[in-house]
Amino acid sequence: AYNFPVTNMAGKMAPALAMGNTLVVKPPVQDPLGVIRLGELFAEAGFPAGVVNVVSASTVEAAEAITTSPDVDMISFTGSTGVGCRIAEVAGKQMKRLLLELGGKGAAIVFDDADLKNVITNVSSTWTFHSGQICTSPTRIVVQRGVYEELVAKLAAMAPHLKVGDPLERDTVVGPVISEAHRNRVEALVRTATDEGATLAAGGKRPEIDTGFYVAPTLVVDATNQMTIAREEAFGPVITVIPFDDEAEAIAISNDSPYGLYDYVFSADTGRAMAVAKLLRAGNVGINTLQRNHEAAFGGFKYSGVGRDGGTWGLHAYSELQSIVWVS
Repeated sequence: AYNFPVTNMAGKMAPALAMGNTLVVKPPVQDPLGVIRLGELFAEAGFPAGVVNVVSASTVEAAEAITTSPDVDMISFTGSTGVGCRIAEVAGKQMKRLLLELGGKGAAIVFDDADLKNVITNVSSTWTFHSGQICTSPTRIVVQRGVYEELVAKLAAMAPHLKVGDPLERDTVVGPVISEAHRNRVEALVRTATDEGATLAAGGKRPEIDTGFYVAPTLVVDATNQMTIAREEAFGPVITVIPFDDEAEAIAISNDSPYGLYDYVFSADTGRAMAVAKLLRAGNVGINTLQRNHEAAFGGFKYSGVGRDGGTWGLHAYSELQSIVWVS
């Protein structure tokens, strides 16, 4: 995945090497240099030739040559759901083992007893952290009606004060998205939202910056969970706010998604938050926080992928289980 090219790759390489595997590493086409350098560092550190192999290519044919090679027993991939589905299709014909960490459309359920300052601090990271190019971002804020107007007003007031610009400038908090094509896709999803009846409480106008591909922090309100913006992963600084009346409706809205990677629950009632978390169809749930525990298993349900990284689960992902029965 291009959002964390070195971190994501290192997180896969370490457990795979620890379990005794040799690796073929394919960097993301959008930003391959960091992973290429990582491969060089392994060689400089004295790893034997052939243990860590870096193959950089930009064509579908090259990628499928790697996935279909009879020398490849297992494929671990982080990226889009579309590419993940194609890998599963190709690899499935040869019954290869798969670990797929794919897209997300995370829901953050905000109950009316939640600490709204904490909620805003957390969910606004959808705008600022890698310009929203994070699969675990809570891009759907599912808010109880008692605090809906207040939360929308505070987020709308915050958005224009987040500086969009060159990330090398110290006061920048929202940088560019990865490419012009991706910016066009994000902007198209926002236009579709208004065409379908939603309202923009913030954003919607392209920042006037000469270089780079920027999207202003965008807040979509008056939305329903059936709108395209609530169902497709934007992978940009776009938050959609959807109201709910009671706990059952909040759970239903959150679970009504093709994805199931990371959801969140914000409430002063920890017992209720824990009970709701257990009913969410997501591989991971955060309660009153967006922080991750890297010792915990990480992965998704539905179109968010198969398998688990993290902790001991990450080790098992890169191994095969064999049973030997012996009679003396």
